[in-house]
Amino acid sequence: MSTRSLIVLGTRPEAIKLAPVIQQAQRHALIEPLVCSTGQHREMLAQVLGYFGIQPDLNLDVMRPNQTLAGLTSRLIEHLNSVVSSTTPDCIVAQGDTTTVMTAAMVAFYNRLPFVHVEAGLRTGNMNAPWPEEYNRRIAGLTASLHCAPTESSADNLRREGVPESQIHVTGNTVIDSLLWTSARERENASVWNEKYEFLGDARLVLITGHRRENFGAGFRSVLNGLADLAQRFPETQFLYPVHLNPNVQKPVHEMLEGIPNIRLTAPASYPEFIWLMDRSTLIITDSGGVQEEAPSLGKPVLVTREVTERPEAVETGAVELIGTSYERLMSQATLLLTDERAYAARQITQNPYGDGHAAERTVRLIAEQHWGAAATQRKAA
Repeated sequence: MSTRSLIVLGTRPEAIKLAPVIQQAQRHALIEPLVCSTGQHREMLAQVLGYFGIQPDLNLDVMRPNQTLAGLTSRLIEHLNSVVSSTTPDCIVAQGDTTTVMTAAMVAFYNRLPFVHVEAGLRTGNMNAPWPEEYNRRIAGLTASLHCAPTESSADNLRREGVPESQIHVTGNTVIDSLLWTSARERENASVWNEKYEFLGDARLVLITGHRRENFGAGFRSVLNGLADLAQRFPETQFLYPVHLNPNVQKPVHEMLEGIPNIRLTAPASYPEFIWLMDRSTLIITDSGGVQEEAPSLGKPVLVTREVTERPEAVETGAVELIGTSYERLMSQATLLLTDERAYAARQITQNPYGDGHAAERTVRLIAEQHWGAAATQRKAA
């Protein structure tokens, strides 16, 4: 008896992390996967799914211009509930901490369906950082029947919240599955990217991303001031910033960084392109959670422009450092890593705490072992 698993995703990071799960599920004899794209990130999501050769079975297309979180949430609940009614899944699977994940968990609860939370147990302890992600993943955690935790630290968070041990499994993070496959593929494809980024030459590259809502305003401008002054201090180093499409990011970035000779502002990079850029970089400055997980596998030090992180493992290894939005800390720590070879080497680790590239296999095996398909058949017959 196969288990019909409704796999819900809506943003680019979810697609990256669920792609290996979907691929494993498609090969598993006891899983019948149905892939539902909510379209929370329409263009970026389609780009990633195309790269991994995944065609969604359902497209909800919920994205609206200038949408509010409340409006998005209400549309997602209505659309996902209709999907459940029409497809009658045995369980719902979602990953991470987006609005898509939160609403998928709620719809699973309302329909009394098992919910599988991939990348479960991440916590900062602060409901406002990251916002609204900390809230979203706690809702998912309340609902989940199966918690696929990426690390023992994440599993411990769940234990402290009273989750039964039988529901917690440490699988590793599926982002490492995707990273290892993609980085190997793009190294073979390096000539394409070397041609596109010919201006880099042999120069060192500092790769930058930034989009967190909690940093908007004075904190974000403090970071941008630091980047401008770093570029002036290191004129032979190239600074590349693929700028997020959010107007709250676009406007200040272009106002404060445009025109600086060794800073390049580009459109958001495709997933394989961004992995190649990480691999090519010397240093990464970011507020991204996924980059904190990925960069250690590539031996790249990361400065995180956040005060807290739900991914403490990389901080504990030294590969990642939290610097907040402080101009002074950004200048001092970036300068240290760009001038001190010993300090730089100390940030390069040999074993990534987030996984070994087999997390998706473990996740799909756990879903298959639940035998939810048989239970669902009995429920429907009754």
